[in-house]
Formats: sequence, C-alpha cells, structure tokens
Amino acid sequence: MKINNIDGQLVKDNETYILKDNTSLKNLVVSSTTLHPGKSTTGHKHPGKEEVYMIMSGTGTMELDDKKFDIQGGEMVLIDDGVFHRVHNTGDIDLYMVCIFDGERNH
Repeated sequence: MKINNIDGQLVKDNETYILKDNTSLKNLVVSSTTLHPGKSTTGHKHPGKEEVYMIMSGTGTMELDDKKFDIQGGEMVLIDDGVFHRVHNTGDIDLYMVCIFDGERNH
C-alpha cells in the first residue's frame, strides 16, 4: 500500500472533498481526504478518541479547539481526545491528508 493510495471504501465524493476509509486493520481506521482548494472540512470532535493527521501535500490551516495554525505537506498533527478539529485548504491545489484513528467512524 502506497501512502498516496490507501485504498479503502469511498465514504464521500463531493465538491468539497473525496474521503476514503481503509478498515482492513482490526483496531485502526486509515482514512484519506483530498480537500479541494478553498474548501474546509465540517469540523468535529470525538470524545474518547485520539487522531493523527498526516498532511501529505498542499497547504492549509488547522483548527484545534480555539487555536489556528498553518499546515503543509510533510507535517503531522496529533489530536487529543475530544478536541474539535477542522481543516481549511488555503492553497491553489488539493490538500491531501491521511488520518489514523482508533475504532469506527462516528461522523
């Protein structure tokens, strides 16, 4: 499996993003998001779950609760249990990120 193709099942494909989940592991979901330029994720939080976002390419802004900071390809963001998170693509190209979380998708 290549990092730019995690395979998996298509969850959403719309004008905002393309979202896929690979659930082949027992305890972890590996999810990929291709966030189109000028678009943002809806934002959410997961009580009882931590997440890791790996920004593979593109540029944007990450919100963690009341904090905002710039992100770009090659960076990793650790998201603590229950922290609200949202990503904004501020660049001219797709922002591609891979997210790893424990358990099933609940959003």
